[in-house]
Amino acid sequence: MKTSRPIRARISGGALLHNYRLAKGLAPNAKAWAVIKANAYGHGQWRAVDALRAEADGFAVLECENALALREADVTRPILLLEGIFSARDARAVAEYRLTTVVHCLEQLELLLASVAGDAPLAIYLKLNTGMNRLGLTAVDLKKAREMLAGRRNAELTLMTHFAEADGGRGIDEQMARFSAMHGDWTGPVSLANSAALLRHPRTHADWVRPGIMLYGSSPFEERSADDLGLQAVMALESRIIGVQQLAAGDRVGYGGTFTAGRAMRIGVVACGYADGYPRHAPSGTPIAVTGRLTSTVGRVSMDMLACDLSDIPDAGIGAPVTLWGDGAAGRVSADAVARAAGTIAYELFCALAPRVPVDLER
Repeated sequence: MKTSRPIRARISGGALLHNYRLAKGLAPNAKAWAVIKANAYGHGQWRAVDALRAEADGFAVLECENALALREADVTRPILLLEGIFSARDARAVAEYRLTTVVHCLEQLELLLASVAGDAPLAIYLKLNTGMNRLGLTAVDLKKAREMLAGRRNAELTLMTHFAEADGGRGIDEQMARFSAMHGDWTGPVSLANSAALLRHPRTHADWVRPGIMLYGSSPFEERSADDLGLQAVMALESRIIGVQQLAAGDRVGYGGTFTAGRAMRIGVVACGYADGYPRHAPSGTPIAVTGRLTSTVGRVSMDMLACDLSDIPDAGIGAPVTLWGDGAAGRVSADAVARAAGTIAYELFCALAPRVPVDLER
């Protein structure tokens, strides 16, 4: 919807391509799935595809319907269904549209094999549960799955797992050991690395890597910033100041009066609230940029507005540009820093961008 309200999100296709190339450069001997599930982490599936279609080795999505839409849009690269099939219709589409599907349980494999012709080519990622305990086959299940597939000469198999703590202190050693013990004599292709593993653990690169959050310019690590990693912000959320108030010491701001001015202050009201996707639970002190200066929010985030401190930015008045996160015209604000202040992660900020926010695409 076009609107005169000043909030906008800008998506940089160039930054997305830069981040994909960085991922490829870190794993030069592997191919890379561009993970575009959840509407490309809130950035727009088609915007991501347009930016990456000439270079991506393949695209990873969640829903079969999205995979079919890509095929109908003449995307010929491999497409991976990250949660596999949910119906016989999905199974038939896997064969007909040459999709690669994850299989994470025997029931899913039974459905797949019962729904497609015995000589149909199939590309299957057998997902192993190596300790995350979310989805995945056990060692016993894997043995059974390979037996079920033994007669399928046109089945191309890859083994995969997903790391729970590649970004943390426990790392990947335990899960890697379990993966090795489970696969036994397997010498075929393997896919292991998510963004954190790709960036931190080169021995996980194997045949296919699966960069997700790093494609969108966010760091998967608490202690290393996106800038440190060479990533570029893909989304900038921007708005403007629509009101200015002068506060005396003791004045309170916003619903619930959660912020009390400790001195005379000048605050700006920004056209952005939780109905736009900004986190309502972001506390006073969350970083924000106004006219090229970094400042912070004050008070509780409202549905359509939030307030920020303009005391040290005297030239900022009504109409002054604001960056909520990203590399905006009013300055750079790390989405990871905003997320950290709000007690969440940048993944959630990006995915929560509301449909009412207009989005502009930059090449």
